Amino acid sequence: MNKEEIKNILPHREPMLLVDEVELRDGKAHGKIFIRGDEYFLQGHFPGNPIVPGVIQCEMLAQSACVLLSSEARGNTTPVFTSLDKVKFRGMVKPGDTLETECELTGQRRYFYFAKGVGRVNGKVVVTAEFSFALLPN
Repeated sequence: MNKEEIKNILPHREPMLLVDEVELRDGKAHGKIFIRGDEYFLQGHFPGNPIVPGVIQCEMLAQSACVLLSSEARGNTTPVFTSLDKVKFRGMVKPGDTLETECELTGQRRYFYFAKGVGRVNGKVVVTAEFSFALLPN
């Protein structure tokens, strides 16, 4: 699905909608984020050597994962982070890169969802994380 279709699922909007494409297959969300170089989070991180901040990479993973909740996340709920665990950064994401995410849900308790994800640039793992989020009523 493209960005406009993703907006039908996620409440995020620019500049905080950080997923450009997502494909659902085999119970996983496969996302793509194209780093152009003019994103707000690169403006001061770092001048002359822009690198996508780790916290932004985690948000990209989480947004990809939330697309898996398309039937539950519509309408009157907002997905919010409740935890990040076992986050590892293994490489940098820079302008011109395409971050490809692969996320899957690993569990659910009431309105809490647990997931894990991996981000790759050119096939090389640059970030991995386990995280949880809740679908809270608006």
